Amino acid sequence: MKTFKGRVVAPGKVTAEALVSHGGLNTLASFQKALQFGDKKATCGDQNNPDLYGHEMAGKALCLPQTIGSTTGGMVIYCACSMGRQPACMLFSNPIDSLAGAGVILADIWLEGEHTKMPVIDSLGEEFLDYVKTGMTITVSEDGTVEVK
Repeated sequence: MKTFKGRVVAPGKVTAEALVSHGGLNTLASFQKALQFGDKKATCGDQNNPDLYGHEMAGKALCLPQTIGSTTGGMVIYCACSMGRQPACMLFSNPIDSLAGAGVILADIWLEGEHTKMPVIDSLGEEFLDYVKTGMTITVSEDGTVEVK
């Protein structure tokens, strides 16, 4: 077990199974099926991300360096949260980019209800992504502490 400390972007507490990407998350390509075609498991559709492609993202602790892609990224995150198809949490090794940050913060402020909440922690460091593996158990605390088992 190892503990990491990051910056809280959206507060919350959660325990979930890790899903790890060592490349950037293209939010539109990854969540398109979930948003357009009703895939409630949010199966990743980004063929350019071999770590995530074909994996269910809804309810997972999504561990990644950053998001990539178009300016729709923030709106995609907000929509996934509004539809209850978001990851259990998003954990960034790098500082969150402004587009993803905007979507996360809008979802946290505008949406109400337990099924729409998604804790987000950034600046966890490269050691975090080197340590965590898909399938490990992640526990996120309100203060930005991330425990990996």
